[in-house]
Amino acid sequence: MPKMKTRRSIAKRFRMTAKGKIKRAHAFRSHLLTGRTANRMRKLRRSALVSRVDENRVKRLLPYGTS
Repeated sequence: MPKMKTRRSIAKRFRMTAKGKIKRAHAFRSHLLTGRTANRMRKLRRSALVSRVDENRVKRLLPYGTS
């Protein structure tokens, strides 16, 4: 059986943690930023974890994980 291909668009957006959870970046950071408070923008800079409900969907597209 041939190797499974990693979905490259997903590999650029998600990273695996050491414990196997999936990290992601927050949305709403690209444009129209002047209407958002500094506090909100500071919180959007941090990374977040993919919810448990969506983890299987992302892991299927990242068969070998990314570091």
